[in-house]
Amino acid sequence: MKIITVTGYKPMEINIFKEEDDRITYIKAAIRKRLVPMIEEGLEWVLISGQMGVELWTAEVVYDLQEDYDIRLGVFPPFENQDSRWPEPLQEKYQAIIASADFYKPLYQGDYRGAYQFKAKNMWLVDKSDACLLLVDQEYPGSTRYFYEVAKQAMPDHTIYTITPSDLDDVVEEIRMADPDYWI
Repeated sequence: MKIITVTGYKPMEINIFKEEDDRITYIKAAIRKRLVPMIEEGLEWVLISGQMGVELWTAEVVYDLQEDYDIRLGVFPPFENQDSRWPEPLQEKYQAIIASADFYKPLYQGDYRGAYQFKAKNMWLVDKSDACLLLVDQEYPGSTRYFYEVAKQAMPDHTIYTITPSDLDDVVEEIRMADPDYWI
């Protein structure tokens, strides 16, 4: 596997409204935990569309991993200026991420024109990657379900990895257990 697409929830879908929310640390740790073994086995590219939430957090994880690994980030938004209606702090984060990406190219030129752009984005990302990593709760899939449905149609040629609520619980516990203050 050389190329993986990572996606998942937007922050508001999982009740995260501030960048300081501790849950982001755990989500990023779970993403890192999944990506590192893949990188060590030959993963070269992580693809995202750049949507807020899991995808932007993934970009931050990849940038951290680039200090120790030869891993690249490709950002392929469905259209230009996808961040134009986002809160200003998220716009700034998005702009910094696309400026540092190893590759950036909107799939459609111009601004938003229709929902078909999101469907085309999902199909393109599945087509261009060997596998995907989804942060998803099957009971409450949110907007992630649209990508998941496209990825399922590409099986068995496209592997789907998930980070579930149970996986996040495990990461939280691992982080707590590694904290010496936890044992006091």
